[in-house]
Parts: sequence; structure tokens; C-alpha cells
Amino acid sequence: MTDFSKLSLDGFLAALSSDAPTPGGGTAAATAGAMGASLAEMVSALTLSKEKYAASHDAVRPIAEAAQLARSEFLNLACEDSEAYDDVVGARRLPKDTEEQKTARAHRIVLVNRRAAEVPMRTARAAVRLLAALPELAEKGNPSAASDVGAAALLLDACAEGALLNVGINLSGIEDADLVSEMQRETAVLQEESQRLRSQVVALVRKRF
Repeated sequence: MTDFSKLSLDGFLAALSSDAPTPGGGTAAATAGAMGASLAEMVSALTLSKEKYAASHDAVRPIAEAAQLARSEFLNLACEDSEAYDDVVGARRLPKDTEEQKTARAHRIVLVNRRAAEVPMRTARAAVRLLAALPELAEKGNPSAASDVGAAALLLDACAEGALLNVGINLSGIEDADLVSEMQRETAVLQEESQRLRSQVVALVRKRF
């Protein structure tokens, strides 16, 4: 498995633009999440390092910690997403000459498709979880970096939306109807919440200009 966090930016973009099936949209979505988390960390640092914003420190400190953890989580999910889809490709290439091979191949495809949907779902959950902390950062963070909070919200929303598209495309390969229904329900909830939080943060940011 390639650790994309070890690549240069140009190297990562070259890998993303190639005709290889991975890295793809799920990895790109998780990377957008990592960038959003990094911006949230930056704004937190620019607030916590200034004594003039001491009244906000207690509120901002846990946001900084959450953003740092999220950045690491997103980078891990970026790698997991590519690994999950590589497994899907590998399963589809399994031999199917005999009935035994067909059965084994079908079973493997079901398993890998499930993981290929679960990984981006985790990415979307992480994005919405951090997004939920940004309204407070937009209100209490260093006003000179308000636009960076807005950019973080936009990146995290893009992360969630992109990840959920990857959830959806993999659901067709899952035979468990109850699981599919539950993931579709959660997709709708996360999408609505992500869009609501993004709009809230952007509105708060514009009030600080």
C-alpha cells in the first residue's frame, strides 16, 4: 500500500492524474479533509499563540486537538481507500472457470465491496465531525484568519460529498439489503449536515470581514 503522505505534492498529483485506478476520488476526498483539518489547526495556532485572544483559548484548544487528530485520520483513510479499491480490482480478476472458483470469487467481491463502501463512509463521518467544531472557531478564532476557517469548511464539505459518492457507487456490490439501506440513510444525514455546517461557517466568516 502506498503511503501518499510521504509523496511530494507534485508526486501525489501525478499519481492521481495517471490512468491507474488508484488513487482516485476517495483518496482525493480524504486528502481534501486533511487539508481542511490542517487549516483548522493553523487558525487555532494563530489564536492560541496570541495573548490578546486569551478569552477564546479554552474554546479553541480542543478544536486544535481535534483538528490534529483528524488530519492524521484523513491521511490514513486516504491510503485505506486506495487499498480497498485495489482489493475490488483484484477480486474482479479472480478466476471463474469452475463453479468453485465462481463461488469463491463472488464471496470475495461481496467482502471487498463492503469495505470499499465502509472506508469512505468513515471519511465522511470524520469530515462532518470536524465541521461541527468550525462554527465556534469561526466566531472565536483569530479574525485575521477568518477566511481560512471558511476554506477549511469548504474543503471538509468537499471531503464529505466526495466520500459519500464513493460510498454510493460501491453499494451496488453489497448483497446485504439492510446494510445498504442503513448506509443510504446515513449518507443522506451526513450530506445534509455537511451542507448545513458549511453554509453556517461561511456565513459566520463573512460577518467577520
